[in-house]
Amino acid sequence: MKHYPILLAGKERETKNKIEVINPYNQEVYATVAYADESHLLKAIDSAYTIFPVTRKIPSYKKSDICLSVAKQISERVDEIAEIIASESGKPMIYAKSEVLRCIDTFTIAAEESKRICGEFSSLDAVSRGVDRLSITQHYPVGVVAGISPFNFPLNLVAHKIAPALAVGSPIILKPASSTPVSALTLGKIITNTEWPKEGISIIPCSGKNARPLVEDPRVKILSFTGSALVGWNLKAQCGKKKIILELGGTSGVIVHSDANVKIAAQKNVVGAFAYSGQVCISVQRIFVHNPVFEEFVKYFKEETEKLITGDPLNPETTFSAMIDKENAIRVEQWVNEAVNAGAKVIIGGKREGATYPPTALTNVPTKEKVVCQEVFGPIVIIESYENYSKAIEKVNDSDFGLQAGVFTQDISRILEAYDKIDAGGIMINETSQFRVDQMPYGGNKDSGFGREGIRYSMEEYCHIKHLMLNESGK
Repeated sequence: MKHYPILLAGKERETKNKIEVINPYNQEVYATVAYADESHLLKAIDSAYTIFPVTRKIPSYKKSDICLSVAKQISERVDEIAEIIASESGKPMIYAKSEVLRCIDTFTIAAEESKRICGEFSSLDAVSRGVDRLSITQHYPVGVVAGISPFNFPLNLVAHKIAPALAVGSPIILKPASSTPVSALTLGKIITNTEWPKEGISIIPCSGKNARPLVEDPRVKILSFTGSALVGWNLKAQCGKKKIILELGGTSGVIVHSDANVKIAAQKNVVGAFAYSGQVCISVQRIFVHNPVFEEFVKYFKEETEKLITGDPLNPETTFSAMIDKENAIRVEQWVNEAVNAGAKVIIGGKREGATYPPTALTNVPTKEKVVCQEVFGPIVIIESYENYSKAIEKVNDSDFGLQAGVFTQDISRILEAYDKIDAGGIMINETSQFRVDQMPYGGNKDSGFGREGIRYSMEEYCHIKHLMLNESGK
């Protein structure tokens, strides 16, 4: 069994306390990790704050080279890092490898964007007082960034905090999820093998209580949080003047209209609902299918679900595995039982075994049930029919959340209606709500978040715009 120290200002450090990282599938201890207290966070902030005058001056070409070096090192260790992800999170290798490849994309895109982020040069002569005056703007990094990442993408969602920070020249302190810290520590160690100043990178596994300096210390200028809505909005209330970016949860809806390719829509929705046991912020939770093709869609959906192979995430044949822990699997089981007791019908499902809850689809579910109106974060999907397209859009919007939505149709007028009327951060056409590539703007409306991620968009969030006005005439 391997042990991992924390990474404090680019150096490995041991702590008094340690935690065990449990493999969700077999419940065995995969690794032990040093566990920090507030004093370690304060030291990390000291180092980051002190080095910021250096990192903010790193030229764009060098920041690009640093990000490319990270991408190259990861590309040389794809299988190794994928095994880490699978072992600590229970994510099947097919998805763990995909996450590693996405992380390579994330740093590659950051390398490109580090050379592109720029300001504007324009004349102010649109009004008479602006004649002979020039306007110049530029993006400046705000300062020390703090990131708090979740368990479900223990590598790439960490990368989405770190890569934009490196690309704009900001030191970063990252608190990974306590259940999946090894991937983040591995990435942090890789960054120390580049020319990025070691004082400007810290990966600090710790409890939420001990992470308070990231929220309270005024030297930390930005907090980027991915996790539950409850925790995220509580953090925002505590942040005061600190800038905050929240990427929270959802109850993502997908519309399948009768003019779509129903079989392909069913195939994509099975992946969208059940990939990584539904533990994805943009996982498909509600599907609304046009009446004429409802039975056909359900038939294909069941067939595709039955093709999923449940088992050890380290087995390359496995396509479905355990949830992050038994407690969450029991919670999902309880929510499904409550829905069934309220009149819901099970289309496909099964019995929980330990931390593994089977892929489950329900219909005729009362709208007040938890599996409809709260984020399940598990392998549960609701499939309902609709007659009127506009009413289907209303059903998608009938949620406190608005992260992403999907629409399957070939009709441009319906596409534009969905784009205009669905209250979500992103509308995916002929893809499910779970579709994401790493340069996209990503974030939600309503309870789903505040601000936007996606490399360039995160970089802009990590900066402020500074303006220079130049009077050419001097008069």
